[in-house]
Amino acid sequence: MPVHPSSRTVLADWFREHSTTLATLDPQESLDDLEALREIVGDARVVAIGEGAHFVEEFSHARQRVLRYLAERCGFTIFAMEFGFGEAFPLDRWLQGEGNDGALAEVSRAAAEWGASDLLNWLRHHNRTSAHPLRFAGIDVPEAGGALRPALEPVADYLREVDPDALRLVDTALEVSDRFLEGCGSGAAAGPAWAGLPVAEQNELTAVLARLLLRLRAVEPLYVSRSSQRRFDIARRRVEAACHTDYMFQAMNALLSGRGLAADLSVREIYMAESVRWHLEHAAPGDRMVLAAHNSHIHKTELELGGGLTALPMGQHLHRMLGRDYRTVALVHTADHVPEMYPDQGVAVGFTLAEAHLDPAEPGSVEAALTDAGLADHITLTDLRHAPRDVQGAPLLNGIRSQSSPLSSPVPDAFDAVLAVPTATRDRTVRF
Repeated sequence: MPVHPSSRTVLADWFREHSTTLATLDPQESLDDLEALREIVGDARVVAIGEGAHFVEEFSHARQRVLRYLAERCGFTIFAMEFGFGEAFPLDRWLQGEGNDGALAEVSRAAAEWGASDLLNWLRHHNRTSAHPLRFAGIDVPEAGGALRPALEPVADYLREVDPDALRLVDTALEVSDRFLEGCGSGAAAGPAWAGLPVAEQNELTAVLARLLLRLRAVEPLYVSRSSQRRFDIARRRVEAACHTDYMFQAMNALLSGRGLAADLSVREIYMAESVRWHLEHAAPGDRMVLAAHNSHIHKTELELGGGLTALPMGQHLHRMLGRDYRTVALVHTADHVPEMYPDQGVAVGFTLAEAHLDPAEPGSVEAALTDAGLADHITLTDLRHAPRDVQGAPLLNGIRSQSSPLSSPVPDAFDAVLAVPTATRDRTVRF
């Protein structure tokens, strides 16, 4: 969207006046410079901390600082992450002190290899030494849509106890999924692999997962009487994860082949939003959550990429569910390059990670406004809730980078604040 030169000047002046310069990204340093967050967060029950691109070291450090601030200064008690719902339970036990310090890779290969190892090793130490420990929660489908076994194997164990006759439904789902998911490491790889299945087997997988979920819903009192309400609730949520993942196989394949339905990726987004609500409903009174996910997931308005409606993000659903109890802080950078994920069906994860060189930020974007304000070389925090608007009420700030692409967005409607860093370095802990 074209931006009038006077609007560009207004934005630069406004950022110069309203941005707080932060002292450091070092998670171990004093938190005093983050006090501006207190008013932004208010009494919200969920505060989402984004990232403008995956696998950026500076974003990981900034998140860790903000997480520590919200736990130590504001009383937050749950750390939820863009991580598999079911896979998070054993990881939470390790984070609470179970097992050995060096056992992260044994507990969760994904956490160890996908850039979360420093954060989670710090969190284990934090929980052991701090007066403000944090429980860990997962919100996502298994392996970001690249697997069914992490969701269904624990369900099989549960059914052996409460309903052995229903095991055949899980066995059938796993038999079909193993024919195409072996070697897949993400939804980007799983979608094209699913497309290679005969249509009859695609339909069989969908049908058997639907039957399994319907059976759980129908006989809930029986299952609860043979186990407990919490164990049933977790099993049902895992089956729901499998159903949503199955849908995403088709949706991701259609997107990659240029045939996707408008907003089809919203299926994963609503699962994540409902997982957040699940954890809040199962939390103690007074518990508050820090939620870490990509900016495009925490975004409070619909998401359009490439000129079409791509998704109704998790953040839009959470904003509808929670209202002012949901606050968002986007993380952005002002560098001229960023690690980017390029589709590559020749590797297990479905993409190759490489540096993308960026064009200058578009006028009207967060990054351009920071640059125009002379803040591109600083770490800054900016409260966006009173950002300037035109006479019709539309935000002058109307763009933000997502990965290496510009995203048109009513930024102050999508995010409550933005934390900006001047560099974007590939996370050295990524191991795939």
